[in-house]
Amino acid sequence: MKAKKALATLMTISMLAFSLTGWAEEVPETITVTFVSSPLNVPSIVEKNHEIFADTFSEIGVKAVEYSDLTSGADQTQALATGDIQFLYCVGATSVLLAAANDADIRIISMYSRSPKSFCLFSADDAINSPEDLKGKTVAGPVGTILHELLAAYLASGNLTIEDVNFVNSSIPDALAALSGGSADCALLAGAAAYNAANNGTHLVTNGEGLVEATITCATTQAFYDEHQDVVEQFLKGQKAVLDYIDENTDEAIEETAEFLDLTPEAVEDMYANYDFDMTIRDTDIESMENTVQFMLDSGMIDNPVDVESIVIR
Repeated sequence: MKAKKALATLMTISMLAFSLTGWAEEVPETITVTFVSSPLNVPSIVEKNHEIFADTFSEIGVKAVEYSDLTSGADQTQALATGDIQFLYCVGATSVLLAAANDADIRIISMYSRSPKSFCLFSADDAINSPEDLKGKTVAGPVGTILHELLAAYLASGNLTIEDVNFVNSSIPDALAALSGGSADCALLAGAAAYNAANNGTHLVTNGEGLVEATITCATTQAFYDEHQDVVEQFLKGQKAVLDYIDENTDEAIEETAEFLDLTPEAVEDMYANYDFDMTIRDTDIESMENTVQFMLDSGMIDNPVDVESIVIR
């Protein structure tokens, strides 16, 4: 009889523990998040320096946080799909939408940043000042990115398309080199590269203001969310703690970022003013991503539309 009572008590305790946590799955021992420092990802640099995710995840039993150095959106979303990474802490909406269009399991759980002024189109020719002036010109920049979308939106404002220019797929450093070397008439640049180009007197044709929102997100998978909602909630708690630290220690955060990126604090402070790191998913963010879906359809990057609301958890 005593054994039966003891068993019943143990079962009651187990059921109570399950009802309190709501989860039968144990938390993973290790969580892997992406670490992307450029173009000016102050939260990522501050988080890693102060191990804020490690502290936050430890509250629920996670023993370690590891960082992935994957920076390509395509590589990041693929690693997320395979389970090698649990959280994408800074991934362009374009990459997320492309993955979703290809039926990948990916869900946006918060915003990372918006910085339309930090995405720019520069020219070596001061006479290029309108979409019409770009017709037939060679433009270098990364395909399938916010910068690509910026170029398309700017051309569309003059009733032109990507087909009206010679668009050469290049990384930001290669695009800058092509502009400097004369093999490109224009270059699509962001972050520190754009800041330095402007300071060196390179002609700014346009930035993203009024053309793109430059939406950067944080993401996980629906499968991981369903199994480990408590871990996802801790990630969001950690993300907020990072932003709170920056708000309370802005000067220190700017100095840390400057040191990490080998920039002056003055340069970081100037660029930081163009960034909105609010993690809240706003209706305007949804609208921006819907515009990105249309851009991707129009440019042939995807064949089927993506219902943005269906891949957002908020």
